[in-house]
Amino acid sequence: MIDRLVVASKNRDKIEEMEDVLVATGVVGEIVRGLDWPDVDETEPTLEGNALLKAKAVERATGLCAVADDTGLEVLALGGAPGVYTARYAGPEATYDDNVTKLLDEMSGFDDRRARFRTAVALVGGGYPDLVVEGSIDGVISRQRRGAGGFGYDPVFEVDGETFAEMGVARKNVLSHRARAIRALVEALSRRTDP
Repeated sequence: MIDRLVVASKNRDKIEEMEDVLVATGVVGEIVRGLDWPDVDETEPTLEGNALLKAKAVERATGLCAVADDTGLEVLALGGAPGVYTARYAGPEATYDDNVTKLLDEMSGFDDRRARFRTAVALVGGGYPDLVVEGSIDGVISRQRRGAGGFGYDPVFEVDGETFAEMGVARKNVLSHRARAIRALVEALSRRTDP
């Protein structure tokens, strides 16, 4: 068990989603909030590299065990784009809505709407070697926004006929790429021995 952990993100939606899943597993005693650290530029060419980069920077800045993720939406018809640029697909200051609008515009001529969400989660600190795991889920890009829940691309990422934005939080936290990555992290932690 990790006594104290900080989620290495400044995205409130992402923090809440990660906390919901982590707390439910019981592997974390306390998730520390309210800390600050310098912004971390995501300069690595892979999701795994960016997750590790963020976790290391936040662990150095706070002195606490840190968990970070990087998530990519990989659309088959777009050659895997937006990929590592998912959060800034429509530009560095893009909103969720800007990114979804750009994706729907770029997908307008495609019948093949297959896509995959993939999340890499990195854990750094606590006296253990760095750990990176992954979770993913296959789906399709809907032709229009549906649903009022979630964040990011949730209104257009569809699994079994329902977008993430149409699902309740409980169902999304079982199915999602991030939830799967965190469960993989928990499984990896359960195999570790105390440092």
